[in-house]
Amino acid sequence: MTVTAQTGAAEAEQRVVPDPELFEVRIVHPQDDLAQPLLADLEREYDARYGIEVFGETAAVELNRYPVAAFTAPTGSFILLLQGGEVVSGGAFMRYDEHTAEFKRIWTRADLRGRGLAKRVLTALEQRAAQLGYDRVYLTTGPRQPEAVALYLRAGYTPLFDGALTAEEVGVHPFEKALPPAATTPALDSESDPAKDTRS
Repeated sequence: MTVTAQTGAAEAEQRVVPDPELFEVRIVHPQDDLAQPLLADLEREYDARYGIEVFGETAAVELNRYPVAAFTAPTGSFILLLQGGEVVSGGAFMRYDEHTAEFKRIWTRADLRGRGLAKRVLTALEQRAAQLGYDRVYLTTGPRQPEAVALYLRAGYTPLFDGALTAEEVGVHPFEKALPPAATTPALDSESDPAKDTRS
């Protein structure tokens, strides 16, 4: 981990800069202790952004809507991106239909956003979904998450909504993306592991 010093007007402030070589992609059970900070922070953030005024329910309802087994093999996975043993980003997917994985729970620690970590997670999720036999991804995000919409557009996802409408008019924003065959998809533990790719 690299530490740099930033000198402010009054005092020096230290800022931790992630070292890409220290990132590790790990597939875990959704109830693993490592996954709990991700789930807890997702609940906090969703409630802060939406309350119950948009979707009519708390984030806890959504986060507990699906059985834990839905996010485990052979139909799903829960993936974490770790740095120095700490969870910095992650996401999961479950079966949407025979050919389609639905990505959910995509999250990055607030103080590390804007550094390409969510894109690494998307890549890892796509690789794992292809390995489990899916050839398409479906996902949604909410009207108060413009950064998520921008992420999916940059990552090659096709919006399934009218981009001429305002975010509030669209409501839930669905996206899709075709996956390459598993035979052309690198294994998560290979040298081409997206967590070991130093490019942003």
